[in-house]
Amino acid sequence: MLLARLGSLNALEQLRGHRGVWRRALGPGHQVPSADTLARVQALFEPEDLRSLLLEQYTRLKRNKALPAPPHGLTVLILDGHESTASFLRCCPGCLTRQVTTKAGTRTQYYHRDVGAMLAGDGWELLIDHEPQRPSEDEVAAATRLLQRVCRNLPRAFDVVLADALYARVGFFRSVLALGKDVVVVLKHDEWTLNQDARALCDMIPAQMHISGRTQRKCWNVSDLPWGDLERTVRVVRSEETTPIKRQRTKKVEQKKSTWFWITTLSEVKAPTRVVVDFGHRRWAIENQGFNEAVNIWHLDHVYHHEPRAMDVILLLGMLAYNLLRFFYDRNLKPAIRDRVTRLHICQLITADLYAAAASSAVPP
Repeated sequence: MLLARLGSLNALEQLRGHRGVWRRALGPGHQVPSADTLARVQALFEPEDLRSLLLEQYTRLKRNKALPAPPHGLTVLILDGHESTASFLRCCPGCLTRQVTTKAGTRTQYYHRDVGAMLAGDGWELLIDHEPQRPSEDEVAAATRLLQRVCRNLPRAFDVVLADALYARVGFFRSVLALGKDVVVVLKHDEWTLNQDARALCDMIPAQMHISGRTQRKCWNVSDLPWGDLERTVRVVRSEETTPIKRQRTKKVEQKKSTWFWITTLSEVKAPTRVVVDFGHRRWAIENQGFNEAVNIWHLDHVYHHEPRAMDVILLLGMLAYNLLRFFYDRNLKPAIRDRVTRLHICQLITADLYAAAASSAVPP
């Protein structure tokens, strides 16, 4: 269902009567259960069994040298939260709640939020796990629990944790350091003292110039800054970036400017300034190659069955399907084929093959 992007259990159920479709996969005499049965079974599944499959997927890819490390040798784990569904009517024991002001007045909204974990290296990304956010806790608490489990299962899979500005907390840094990992987090104005100290020191040192594609970067590096009650000092990297963009309507070329700050525990020996800046921008991989594809291509925001464990299971199955297709496309197909077809085209071929087999079999009663 997920590889063919059918989008719902009911769409899969409509193929039940086409026995020729399933004979090769399930064996003679077997057919796909009903949508109600599939939903009920999802709620009985053990998520840890699926997590072990994701770990096995990583192990096989690593053994087959499909996960090369970057030239600097540092593989990253990217953490980020994602809200998958929201409703004023449906709820379950795992739902979070919030008060929303509408035209009809203040109403209680029920929603689900998860923290995803993605490994990233030299030209590859791999979804490895996720953790649902529980009622009465924030995203960082769920991310810390997820990080501890990933470190327990894959202690040597990554070296650096990447996250957005929400994670710029001393407690989170302390948790990462306790696991023997480094961390790079976006620094916003919320950390006013650290931000002001970094800005003042950047004005006193020369900048480094880097070019990445069409973007010119003017970077500063400030080390040995104290931060709150953290037991060690941190490092702040600033980047002023200029990228020429061509407006579609006016056809004029404009210079897009942006300024970024990152706070990190990486030393300059481990990661020069340019590497830290690259890490900071690599954080967007979980948004672009992770959540964006999961929602728009894999329909993982769809609630297949509104029950906490069932939703957990379908997300883990979606990660397995995403990784499988992505690495089949990147590592198994020849470059000549990849130049002509996209991953979405491969998904559509799987769907077309499924319905072609259904069309050639007898019409269901």
